[in-house]
Amino acid sequence: MASDINYQDGPVFSRRQESPAEDEEPVHSPTRRQDEYERIGGRSGSSSFQTLIHLLKGNIGTGLLGLPLAVKNAGLVMGPLSLLVMGIIAVHCMNILVKCSHHLSAKLGKPFLSYGEAVEYGMENVSWLRNYSRWGSRVVNLFLIITQLGFCCVYFVFLSDNIKQVIEAANGTTMNCNTNQTAVIVPSYDSRLYMLFILPFIILLVFTRNLKFLAPFSFLANLVMSASLILIYYFCLTHIPNPVNLPKVGKAKDYPLFFGTAIFAFEGIGVVLPLENKMQKPKKFSMVLYLGMGIVTMLYISLGTIGYITFGDQIKGSITLNLPDCWMYQIVKLLYSFGIYITYALQFYVPAEILIPPAVARVDPRWELLVDLSIRVGLVILTWGRQVFSYLSADRFMTNGYEAHHSGVICKLHDWFCRDTVIGEEKRSGDSVTWQCFVVRLLCCGQIFKVANTLVRFCPGALAILIPELDLVISLVGSVSSSALALILPPLLQIITFHSEGLPAWAVLKNILISVVGLVGFVAGTYISIVEIISRQHGKQIDAYFQEKT
Repeated sequence: MASDINYQDGPVFSRRQESPAEDEEPVHSPTRRQDEYERIGGRSGSSSFQTLIHLLKGNIGTGLLGLPLAVKNAGLVMGPLSLLVMGIIAVHCMNILVKCSHHLSAKLGKPFLSYGEAVEYGMENVSWLRNYSRWGSRVVNLFLIITQLGFCCVYFVFLSDNIKQVIEAANGTTMNCNTNQTAVIVPSYDSRLYMLFILPFIILLVFTRNLKFLAPFSFLANLVMSASLILIYYFCLTHIPNPVNLPKVGKAKDYPLFFGTAIFAFEGIGVVLPLENKMQKPKKFSMVLYLGMGIVTMLYISLGTIGYITFGDQIKGSITLNLPDCWMYQIVKLLYSFGIYITYALQFYVPAEILIPPAVARVDPRWELLVDLSIRVGLVILTWGRQVFSYLSADRFMTNGYEAHHSGVICKLHDWFCRDTVIGEEKRSGDSVTWQCFVVRLLCCGQIFKVANTLVRFCPGALAILIPELDLVISLVGSVSSSALALILPPLLQIITFHSEGLPAWAVLKNILISVVGLVGFVAGTYISIVEIISRQHGKQIDAYFQEKT
């Protein structure tokens, strides 16, 4: 999910100084609106083919590798069908965003509107929302920051743990790739040491403030990631078992996890407006959008389905973790890691462009460069520093036994809701912690550190090889931020943008339905992901505690 363009501010345009004669023409004139629409791209803009390549690049990333497990959560039939429906809805929401941006930019006489600006000016169309319009832009920027830093977290640990796996499996790596046996890991150094080794290279990478200098490396990264995907497809297609005995429909409690993972993969809506406004002929963008997203959707459905069929119930959070222990597929991991390394800078560019300019504007010019670089280092450390928080909390909940830090009324409530006092085990509803236990755990002073540690610790670990919570973290990031940007906000934006111009009732109902679906996915996916992360982490601590006792 990367692009070498500025997601937030879009392309740089020279603001046109309109003549008095131009000012006299009403902004709602069809001729003026069409001229404005054609003028946005300009002769120096991107061609339709270039825009298509950028669109594919902006939607194909690490989320693709987690889709086979997402299909497992939904079922062999329900999963692909759900991906198809979600792809149609996602493309529709992208098209809605573009139309709203066109309408508002022509109405305001602006050559370009970012996602946040479109929401802000859309809210100004509604009298009772006008005073809160600035918050619309802030909310969008907040979700963009959360989403992009979440991607950076994913990339950081993907690098460290893939390198760790290749090094640890080196002694057992062979030239025989005609097996689906996963690499056997021989434990060596902690993965955090690999992360520490990679940290300086990541910092040097994000010091590149102009993405045009990364363009050649970005092109190379696209090539090697494409080659890696081709090899992954080849292995899956040549190792499909016969017969296939997999459930057609997954468990209902796992479907929210599918939703979060799928919307994480489809979250390319941040690149839509910059790409459209950078085209030579923006009127052709709809055709490019439908073609590109059609290719993306078919790619998602095919790899998700074939990957699940090939590995079955053994499928892991990233399909690369199921690749055999041979040099060709170890090289695949290294090639994909190089692509992810370059992509880190592209994803990092979005929160940097949102956070750095306001901070730099507040300092003396001689300190601007230092402040700029300091913020970049701080953001990188934020995506890297799970081990710092992990050390501070130090799993102290289980250090001296289960009762060590349980005191006070709230923690007694924790014992009541979360523990079976007869057998001393945690109460569960099915395979998940009960909701009462989850709420009380958040309130319990001793557990606040545990919950925070869990979230910070696993946020960077979405593609970690040694941590099995890959599916949960991708689902969490997708449910929290991607669902808001891709499903909830665009339909609401269309309602407030055209509310005074006779938007049909069926369109309003359709938009409300899409937003409700996104909201339900947001709530359910976030809740299930957090509860399952806590549950699995707590299970690990229980196991570690009894192993230590024995």
